[in-house]
Amino acid sequence: MVKPQKSAASELETIERIRRRVALPQTGGLVLGIGDDCAIFRPRGAPEDLLFTTDMLIEGVHFRRETHGAGDVGWKALARGLSDIAAMGGEPRFCLLSLAVAPWVETSWLDGFYGGLLRLAGRTRTPLMGGDLARAEKAMCDIVVCGAVPRGTALRRDGARAGDAIYVSGALGGSALGLSTGGGRAWRRHLRPQPRLALGRFLRARLRATAAMDLSDGLSLDLHRLCLASGLSAEIGAPPRFPGATREQALHGGEDYELLFTAPARARVPRDFEGVPLTRIGAMRPGPPGAVELEGAPLAPLGYDHFRATVE
Repeated sequence: MVKPQKSAASELETIERIRRRVALPQTGGLVLGIGDDCAIFRPRGAPEDLLFTTDMLIEGVHFRRETHGAGDVGWKALARGLSDIAAMGGEPRFCLLSLAVAPWVETSWLDGFYGGLLRLAGRTRTPLMGGDLARAEKAMCDIVVCGAVPRGTALRRDGARAGDAIYVSGALGGSALGLSTGGGRAWRRHLRPQPRLALGRFLRARLRATAAMDLSDGLSLDLHRLCLASGLSAEIGAPPRFPGATREQALHGGEDYELLFTAPARARVPRDFEGVPLTRIGAMRPGPPGAVELEGAPLAPLGYDHFRATVE
């Protein structure tokens, strides 16, 4: 669906350039702005912080109409936003959806799309509160999800400390494998990712994880981002692989929507949470911010980058 392309700036570099131009107001409740899974807003006097995230889903980039069912597209549109809420240990409150309808879209496709989205919304208690409709050359949508955490407790990317252990949930590479094969368990995993909302709350409230983020663009790239935010390096071993996935898919494949998190080395991290394995893969180390080593060799951040990819 996509192939690498050289670009003047990566997605991360572009975001950082925008972030430097946006000054956080000194008052008004904004705790955290651009650069993490969610923005954090603290209403005056409220016992909780609000989390806000937005994610786009675009025909030809995130789904193909020939292979991805309408219900699957609707499900994934919401799942992407909910995964960001999970990464911060949040509880979803509501969502908003803006949908651009392409000329090929029929009423039956719209019914299927909203059916998939509302099914996940019902399971996760994330009511659809509103949005916008438009027409465009390609089908695309933007989901906005609001969540909440107790005041001052949100998990962030910048909280890891040297010596912390690095963990991932589940097995990686399943979505990339599914996209390449178009069948079996891996394909189902690609079509209908499961946001780790309960796990995120456990990491925040019970385990007291020091940092976390969701794995949307691949372990190599997302761990690089966490290291940059925390000002540290990382040393890891091979991550757990989804059955049939290659080593490259587990390291660099996107859209697994598992959680990557750090915890003190002596923390008692269970082997699994509600049937989802939790695997220690390495440790945070002092060193060049963003540098990652895999089994002693440098690991390049080769996950999915919108600004270094083109649609085939």
